[in-house]
Amino acid sequence: MNIHAHDQQEQQAHARRIEQMRRILGLEIAALFDDTGVVEIMANPDGRVFVERLGSGISPLGEIDASRVQSLLGLMADYLHTTVSRDRPIVEGAMPIEFLRSRFAGAIPPLVEGASFSIRLPARSVYTLDQYVEAGIITAAQMDTLSDAVLSRKNILVSGGTGSGKTTLANALIDRISKLSDIGTRIVIIEDTRELQCTAPNVIQFLTDDDAGIDMTRLLKLTLRYRPDRILVGEVRDKAALALLKAWNTGHPGGIATLHANNPEAALLRLDQLCQEAGVPAQQTLIHEAVDIVLQIARDPNHPAGRRISAILNVKDGVLIS
Repeated sequence: MNIHAHDQQEQQAHARRIEQMRRILGLEIAALFDDTGVVEIMANPDGRVFVERLGSGISPLGEIDASRVQSLLGLMADYLHTTVSRDRPIVEGAMPIEFLRSRFAGAIPPLVEGASFSIRLPARSVYTLDQYVEAGIITAAQMDTLSDAVLSRKNILVSGGTGSGKTTLANALIDRISKLSDIGTRIVIIEDTRELQCTAPNVIQFLTDDDAGIDMTRLLKLTLRYRPDRILVGEVRDKAALALLKAWNTGHPGGIATLHANNPEAALLRLDQLCQEAGVPAQQTLIHEAVDIVLQIARDPNHPAGRRISAILNVKDGVLIS
């Protein structure tokens, strides 16, 4: 078989897989990928489907049969060149480009009672700081504080729990950076999956590559050779925290990164723990020098938008900003 014929077969197989995925999801769920407000699609083990939209929280969206969910996991496993079975009950990875390279995570019994999945869609529209104020998620005074921090090129760590809206908030800050930046401001973004949005005129985005062994630490070292003015990083999860802090602390202020933690103090502690994964002692001094603001966002079921800014910590003086 020649290369052209093989490529043609691969394209046809891919097209069939995409069509199967759309048929399994059904028209209502498939249409959500065209809705720029949707950030998460969740199918629970009991078959109930929920959708989270920017600024309006989670709402129900009917049901999906367990056998369809199981079939979707099988197709995703095939696409990711793996299998899903009782011995390998988890499927994780980026969906095909036709589904926006959304982050997919799914599981089958015995981990859960029934097959389930959660799909995180990439940001396609930016929820601005002004819209955060309109929604009551942040106060006008908090917006002024954050705007001043961006303008004065403070390094900001956006902290929150799972699904709290860290990335969406980071994008709102990046939107403000974009509006302040001209061609002379070079912005470098590093992520595991493309979620951060930047419309500045001089920007380069790097993605890690597990297959090639290119992790975030490697990219942060590479970034320093790309003449960055601001360094923006998707969620910090490992020893790359040390490389990030060193980069921020050596003439590259005005950065933003997200981190999983439940309060500002826990965020700083977790950052230190991640640094120590690089085989170094505690890095409290470096953290204090490199991080200026910890911005905490939290879920709040009593809030109309489902979340709120719970704290802003000025790291240099340890003061919580109202």
